[in-house]
Amino acid sequence: MPEPVKKAVSAFTKKPKTQEAEEGSSVVFEAETEKPDAKVKWQCNSKDVASGDKFAITADGNKHSLTIRAVTKEDANVYAVIAGGSKVKFELKVVAKPEAPVEAPAAAPGESRSVEPKPAPAPPAATPTGADTAAPAAGAAHPAEDAQPPDTRQDLTGLFTEKPQSGEVTVGGNITFVAKVNAESLLKKPTIKWFKGKWMDLASKSGKHLQLKETYDRNTKVYTFEMQIIAAKANFAGGYRCEVSSRDKFDSCNFELAVHEAATSEGFDIRAAFRRTSEGGKKRSGPSTSSTDGNEDSGELDFSTLLKKSSSFLKSSNRAVQVSTESDVDVWEILSHAPASEYEKIAFQYGITDLRGMLKRLKKMKKEEKKSAAFLKKLDPAYQVTKGHKIKLAVEVANPDVEVKWLKNGQEIQKTGSKYIFESVGNMRYLTINHCSLADDAAYSCVVGEEKCTTELFVKEPPVLIVKNLEDQMVMKGERVELECEVSEEGASVKWEKDGVELTRDESFKYRFKKDGCKHILIINEATKEDCGHYKVKTNGGESMAELMVQEKELEVYQSIADLTVKAKDQAVFKCEVSDENVRGTWYKNGVEVKPDARVNITHIGRIHKLTIDDVKPEDEGDYTFVPDGYAFNLSAKLNFLEVKIDYVPRQDPPKIHLDCMSCTAESTIVVVAGNKLRLDVPITGDPAPTVVWTKGEKASSVKPEGEEKGGRTTTWTMTGGEVVTEGDGRVHVETTKGHCIFTIEGAERQDEGIYSVVVRNPAGEDTADINVKVVDVPDPPQAPRILSVGEDSCVVQWDPPLFDGGQPVIGYVLERKKTKSYRWMRLNFDPYPETTYEAKRMIEGVPYEMRVYAVNSIGMSRHSPASQPFVPVAPTSEPIGLCVDDISDTSISLKWRAPERIGSAELEGYVVEYCKEGTDEWIPAIQGLTERTSLIIRDLTTGDKLQFRVRAYNMAGPSAPATLAQPVTIREIMQRPKIWLPRNLRQTIVKKVGDTVNLLIPFQGKPRPIVTWSKDGEPLNPTFANVRNSDLDTILFIRKTERKHSGKYDLKVQIENVEDTVSINLQIVDLPGPPQALKIMDVWGFNVALEWKPPKDNGNCEITGYTIQKADKKTMEWYTVYEQYRRTNCVSSDLIMGNEYVFRVFAMNLVGLSPEACNTKDSAYIQKTGIMYKPPTYKEHDFSEAPKFTHPLVNRSIIAGYNATLSCSVRGIPKPKVTWYKNKMDITNEAKYRMLSKQGVLTLEIRKPCPFDGGVYTCKAVNDSGEDIVECKLEVRPQIAKEEKKDVKK
Repeated sequence: MPEPVKKAVSAFTKKPKTQEAEEGSSVVFEAETEKPDAKVKWQCNSKDVASGDKFAITADGNKHSLTIRAVTKEDANVYAVIAGGSKVKFELKVVAKPEAPVEAPAAAPGESRSVEPKPAPAPPAATPTGADTAAPAAGAAHPAEDAQPPDTRQDLTGLFTEKPQSGEVTVGGNITFVAKVNAESLLKKPTIKWFKGKWMDLASKSGKHLQLKETYDRNTKVYTFEMQIIAAKANFAGGYRCEVSSRDKFDSCNFELAVHEAATSEGFDIRAAFRRTSEGGKKRSGPSTSSTDGNEDSGELDFSTLLKKSSSFLKSSNRAVQVSTESDVDVWEILSHAPASEYEKIAFQYGITDLRGMLKRLKKMKKEEKKSAAFLKKLDPAYQVTKGHKIKLAVEVANPDVEVKWLKNGQEIQKTGSKYIFESVGNMRYLTINHCSLADDAAYSCVVGEEKCTTELFVKEPPVLIVKNLEDQMVMKGERVELECEVSEEGASVKWEKDGVELTRDESFKYRFKKDGCKHILIINEATKEDCGHYKVKTNGGESMAELMVQEKELEVYQSIADLTVKAKDQAVFKCEVSDENVRGTWYKNGVEVKPDARVNITHIGRIHKLTIDDVKPEDEGDYTFVPDGYAFNLSAKLNFLEVKIDYVPRQDPPKIHLDCMSCTAESTIVVVAGNKLRLDVPITGDPAPTVVWTKGEKASSVKPEGEEKGGRTTTWTMTGGEVVTEGDGRVHVETTKGHCIFTIEGAERQDEGIYSVVVRNPAGEDTADINVKVVDVPDPPQAPRILSVGEDSCVVQWDPPLFDGGQPVIGYVLERKKTKSYRWMRLNFDPYPETTYEAKRMIEGVPYEMRVYAVNSIGMSRHSPASQPFVPVAPTSEPIGLCVDDISDTSISLKWRAPERIGSAELEGYVVEYCKEGTDEWIPAIQGLTERTSLIIRDLTTGDKLQFRVRAYNMAGPSAPATLAQPVTIREIMQRPKIWLPRNLRQTIVKKVGDTVNLLIPFQGKPRPIVTWSKDGEPLNPTFANVRNSDLDTILFIRKTERKHSGKYDLKVQIENVEDTVSINLQIVDLPGPPQALKIMDVWGFNVALEWKPPKDNGNCEITGYTIQKADKKTMEWYTVYEQYRRTNCVSSDLIMGNEYVFRVFAMNLVGLSPEACNTKDSAYIQKTGIMYKPPTYKEHDFSEAPKFTHPLVNRSIIAGYNATLSCSVRGIPKPKVTWYKNKMDITNEAKYRMLSKQGVLTLEIRKPCPFDGGVYTCKAVNDSGEDIVECKLEVRPQIAKEEKKDVKK
């Protein structure tokens, strides 16, 4: 039987305790860890605590402390300290008045207290009492104290408000499991049952070790049920179940109890290791407690404790024991087919120390079932079926006509409906169960007459899989959010979590849970910033996670700003209206922020933003833009300046272009945003009206008169008399008004950028001007981003700037990510990020993602870049644990370690082992590449070198932190004295049959490798006589086919230089004995024959254990056994038949078996016929007389006067006794007031209308020839209450 997994002990040697402190004072909690380099974390209400003004955290070696300064009422919380896999909770109680701090009782030595870590505070499921404490354990594995992962909180959707949690306790300690039920919605009191295993009801087991309690709180209407286990034993460990029901409602939960062995010191008293298994020798709870039955020697000795302690002693002494590590070997299969003499050897070989438990299990395995007369084939021990499927149970009966009954949990199954189908085909009987549900998980029996066979049916609930995963969402503040997933089974239960905390229906109805067939929807009515986070839906078959991001509402523009044309000295007002009155903004002119001054006024009233420019001047002309803060869009308009000049123009006035708004320069630059309208309004004069020529691509000074050609590509638009002479593009419009020539391009594009020249001509002359137009746009999209590195929940992404920045510098970038299988992109930043390398966080480990980037300049945001290559966030594993030296020699060293505690979602690829010479920093790989094993032998090292070794685990994310030996190791073989570990089964004579195989495995130790020598009876062992195989750790003596000559004493010597160790092994080869000698008939009388013989010459090399004597009638010569296992060499054969003649024979028997041949009598014995008279037996008549005895006594009574009363009792006696009644020892037989009745031994005394004077002591006396008996009772007669008195009482 494999040994139970031992729980790891606490990581703390000293634990912080609950304290009280007054307000304003400081309090210090102290803890000590086993390891000085252990990482310790402090928490308050499950949230990490860091050093600051309030808290001070210190660490000095293995001593750690948490100081809370200036304690207030708000500091009265639950605190915890975590080291490794252990977590200990404690409380701080704050009092207003100064009081001495009250400390909780210190835990007893060896106490192991663990508290289950939870994201939110929850009442403890197991309340420890006494010296030993326990609390819930996580999971399926057996973590030390409280392993933080995985979270084992159970779904509180049924009747339970608090479920009992798994716990652990030391042998002899106490533990309490608590279950709470809210009775607010229940019509009647709930009924609770506690079970151990599957069916054992613990209500009947209450007593010394088990107590069940219940309490009710009328204020909260909560029932509290407790199951307290007192002085726990090792066999109390296992699975438990708690069921609660109330009318049509039902709920249940399962929990585990782990019982640890008490810690033992290295030295132990061997006498204390022996204990008795009966009630009289049970483990005592105190040092002076005596045996319950007073017999301390009763019961069977249990050696398992001694064996376990001896095993730990051997390990502590560094004694090597050969243990097989083959995982595919079934030890019980080997033991079941091995002889009893081999058990100890096999147990030693496979590391089984509890021999007593091993023998018990083997006895149960080898126990032969009684052959059934009713069943030819019984039910299997257990069946398993998936929920919703059907199963057929079949038995084969001996009688084809017999009727069978099927039972479920002891109750007969009725033949109604289509749930159960009963079939009878020949000798086969079938029970078919359709549409199996969890209610069908029960014990089933088939009954035939008085016999029955039983099986257990386990209904396996298929895991509920998530078919459609949750999708990441980004919503606006105040919007309704629906997170939807789809599961594989309709009506399945799911659990919703936000950032690891379970979501429930709270009072504000913040969260709503909706089920629609297989769809499960989490609804958030009005999303707020606090709702941002990771949401997870869990089933028993998987989980899905999505991220919710809540953004402020999108800004709507109710009124945009419009283009303005104003005259000098006028006022220009740009006005816009947006949807959010709290939004501020910035005004820009030609990309430069506008600052308020004496002429410029900026106002913000409600939703309206205004820019007012007083006394407009030519330099105020340009593009004006309003950019709302926090939003990636803008509103633009153009301010056109119109200057009116009244001059006297002669009839022949040469044309003139008036560009005063260009600061009197011949060449100026106008900036326009792509997509906006480009409008060039040029004031001109001249009489007659000049012809206007617009040219793009060359300066006006190079424009030639008509008819002259010039190289280069130009575009020309000509206006004569108000009509367009030449048109280039449909987007271009040229018009003239009195004193103005207007050039307009609808929807300016990047190719519209360049130098525009205007030429005006009339007969009086011409004038020219150049205008430089710059078109600015959003930048081009960046190139596809590159993933530089990944972490557990993050990645570092890099990209190149866009090839074209849109004419304005790039002010930053916006990044988005999505899951590869999703279609929804999530924005990672709302403010432009200025760098080209970004670390994205808050991802889910193991889920593939893609990234893309937008470029942003002052104009707006570019199109998105191509998506990056898919990547998976993973983190390196934690460092390997338990690195140690397994063996060392002059040129090699053997290291071993265990896998890291945290592997992560990426598969572990292998390990790298490195070593470094002391005094240097160069780490040299021990092997090329990775090794998947957790052990390694490093060879070809230099003797005497002092080396340091380390191991790192590798996965997809790279190497883990290294695990390093505590100190350097010197490469030198350590001398170890030779020692032979002779197995217990070889310490006595080994008995083998002729022809058997002998294979003796004897482990030993010694360094360097010792010399092994075998000898037999003082002579060296001949290789042809027996085979010997030696290794570094053991030697094997092998004889393929034994003979009698192999018997003898074998000596084994292990020698290193002058030091040696020897052992002796006795081997006895046995065979069948020879036949007995000289069998004679010594005497014949009556029906008896006396026989005598001598022992055989050859006893088969072992003791003769007995003889088998047989007889045969000479007529038939059929042999019948008279005696078996008969020890003496003479016997008497009796009960022979007269008139028959008999011969006899005798076989000898030893350990191997019966002799092949028998020794027969030479003569025969004849049984003479004799006359016989039959004498009938005489019998003594039985005396049936019996003294009277009352089987039912009289009972004291209190009656009301005036009403007939009876006194009854029952009596037994032969002959029928005479009955007499007495009142106060006075005979009342002849009193008329009394009537005496007697029927079938039941005696009745009837008192007619008694009065108070009839009260007294009544006695019934029964007398017959064999004796007498008396029984008595007291009768009290109460007076009646008068009607007047009743009325007075009522008043």
